[in-house]
Amino acid sequence: MSHYPPTVAAAVVIANMIGTGVFTSLGFQLMDIQSAPVLMMLWVVGGLSALCGALSYAELGAALPKSGGEYHFLTEIYHPCAGFISGWVSATVGFAAPTALAALTLGSYLAASGLSINPTWVATVAIVLLTTAHCTSHRRSGGTQTVFTLLKLILILGFSAAALLLGSTDHQADFTWTSDSEALLGSGAFAVSLIYVNYAYSGWNAATYISGELASPQKSLPWVLGISTTVVAVLYCLLNYVFLSVAPIEAMIGKVEIGVIAAEFAFGSTLGTFMGLLLALLLISTISAMILAGPRVLQRIGQDYPRFAPLARQNRDGIPVTAILFQSATSLLFLWTASFEQILIFSGATMALNTFATVLGLFVLRWRQPGLRRPFRVSFYPITPLIFLGITGWTLIYIVLQRPVEALITLAILASGGLVYLLLRASKGEEA
Repeated sequence: MSHYPPTVAAAVVIANMIGTGVFTSLGFQLMDIQSAPVLMMLWVVGGLSALCGALSYAELGAALPKSGGEYHFLTEIYHPCAGFISGWVSATVGFAAPTALAALTLGSYLAASGLSINPTWVATVAIVLLTTAHCTSHRRSGGTQTVFTLLKLILILGFSAAALLLGSTDHQADFTWTSDSEALLGSGAFAVSLIYVNYAYSGWNAATYISGELASPQKSLPWVLGISTTVVAVLYCLLNYVFLSVAPIEAMIGKVEIGVIAAEFAFGSTLGTFMGLLLALLLISTISAMILAGPRVLQRIGQDYPRFAPLARQNRDGIPVTAILFQSATSLLFLWTASFEQILIFSGATMALNTFATVLGLFVLRWRQPGLRRPFRVSFYPITPLIFLGITGWTLIYIVLQRPVEALITLAILASGGLVYLLLRASKGEEA
């Protein structure tokens, strides 16, 4: 069976991260915070959290080198029930919902650029075509992902450079710190806005979902996760600096298509529309990466639980075709039944809780299996994982306090996963 090279894993991480969040969330953040330095600090804090999480996952992935991400880690560290609930989350929310969001954002950007199209239909076509590409072979699947990710990086750097060089600074936000700005740090508004930022950074763990299909995962995974996450954090700060430099804050408040708005202010209506179209194309690699990585969790569930055995079926090249089709079908269901903001909030909260439990598992694994071979150990332990746990835990608390409906949806998803697990174990006559 063939394997993905490390470059494909890096492409998966970068493409999973750079997608819906960075091109849409600034409009939501501006509803509560209009301070440019505070907004930039949000992306710095989010990047720090993501890097600490990625390094923690790198140790877990090197010590437990199998595909499946959190499903595999939580099964090995805690209990099969914890792993199953995590896999249930990934199957129902973790990848299917963000895939729908990225596809819908693609359609919305194209529509905002002046094309007379239905965003939902564009999203549907994108999901179907990319699903078809990833159901073929590792070579074609990996090649598709790498090409789209390289195009994404080139377009982001080109857009940023052109906007700063050619765009007017008449609308540039004030990036100087004031006493009012400093007061926003640590506030409830900062924590709520960090929810959107953390969603934008989600995807830094994507390579662990295909680690079993990587060449030399124990050596390559730490570098892939660390370097890819750092690259994305730098690009995120650059993009948001550009957005705040070329477009007035008032024009972006509450808006989804931030990239199109910034492009029109930077280059004028005609050229701005063209740049908006190019930015929309960036989302293709994000949709592609999620369709590639997510089904590996479903594949592991199919391997471990006979009732879900069809999810583990592979084609001649080892591609889990049934799992890919199932996830894409779930994405289409979200696409046609839920609103953008609903999907963003509850999926972000659910994924944050999933990663919180996994990074906490790093401490548990070191305590339970101190002699386990660890080809990579997280730098500055225990500070690095504690930074991630502190930032993520803080945002989760504010989700419960200020977005109770979304918190209840998250709880319902976790409870339903636990119930399904208990029913499966009961049907096998085994003790759960």
